[in-house]
Amino acid sequence: MPVIEMTIVASPVGPLTIAAHRGRLCLLHFGEASDMVATQLTRWYQRETVRSSGDPAGAVTALTRYFSGDMAALDGLEVTLNGTPFQTRVWETLRSVNAGTTASYAELARRVGSPAAVRAVGAANGANPVAIVLPCHRIIGTNGSLTGYGGGLDRKRWLLEHEKVRLF
Repeated sequence: MPVIEMTIVASPVGPLTIAAHRGRLCLLHFGEASDMVATQLTRWYQRETVRSSGDPAGAVTALTRYFSGDMAALDGLEVTLNGTPFQTRVWETLRSVNAGTTASYAELARRVGSPAAVRAVGAANGANPVAIVLPCHRIIGTNGSLTGYGGGLDRKRWLLEHEKVRLF
C-alpha cells in the first residue's frame, strides 16, 4: 500500500512541511505540520499512512540547492496536483514563469486561456499546494504590487529578492 512520505525542514523562509505520494511532491506548506496539513492529506489520500522521510521525492535536496542559489533546482521536481481541472491548469502554468521574472494575475489568466478569469486565477494561485516549486510567488498585481500570498508578503518579497527580481 502506498504511503505518504513527509518531513519538516528549516529554510531561510521558516520551517517547511513537505509531503510526497508515490515519489511525487504533493504538498509544500509554510510552517510545521498542522491540523490543516493532516486534513488535506487525509482528504487527498484517505487511509494511507504517513511516514517520516528525510527527503520526500528529492524535494529537500532540490530546495537546498534552490536556497543556495541554483534557481533551476526546482524545475525537475515531479508533482502530483490534487485540485479541480481549472486549478491544475493554473498551477501547471505557473512553471512557465521563470525564476527572476514575474507575471501579473491578468497575464496568468491569459496564459491559461481564460483572460476574464483573473479572480479565479488568483483564487487558484492562493490554493497552490506546492508553493515555491510551482512559483505562485512570481505572480504580482498588474501595477507591480505584491498582492496576496498564502505564505505572507514578507516571504513573497524574500523569494523574489532571492531570485533577483527587481521590486519597486
